[in-house]
Amino acid sequence: MEKIIIVAVSENYVIGKDGQMPWHSKEDLKHFKATTMGHPIVMGRRTFESLGKPLKGRTNIVITRNNALQEEFEGVITFDNLNAAYKFCESQGGKKIFIIGGGQLYNEAISDADKLVVTHMHLNIEGDTYFPEIKPTDWKLVSEERFDEFDIREYQRN
Repeated sequence: MEKIIIVAVSENYVIGKDGQMPWHSKEDLKHFKATTMGHPIVMGRRTFESLGKPLKGRTNIVITRNNALQEEFEGVITFDNLNAAYKFCESQGGKKIFIIGGGQLYNEAISDADKLVVTHMHLNIEGDTYFPEIKPTDWKLVSEERFDEFDIREYQRN
């Protein structure tokens, strides 16, 4: 099963401010939806709370110790750790799993990830949550698509 991190970052690698994504790009959201549709998505509790509801067309997995989320929201599965989520997805026969945030989960998942799908926003902003550095010793750029507001780059683990 391919473990893929999907993230949007500013030029200074900010991904969040006060629990929210600090920009809104319809084009990037469209890309996110098309890329993740039909695949399991894994997120931390705060990321799920920022969404407010499960995303349609995907198995929504939340890493949390709060099992009430699973009972409160139809279509949400909870695990208390990332490895349990991986094992569940493997048992379901999934080919891909997307890790969609937030910062704490990205820091944990980057060592396991096979691929990164990164939207590099063309802006430099202040924030309180950052994506880990994409080190050329660990990652190789395999594709890039340019847009007005951002570039989408895919990286494969070296």
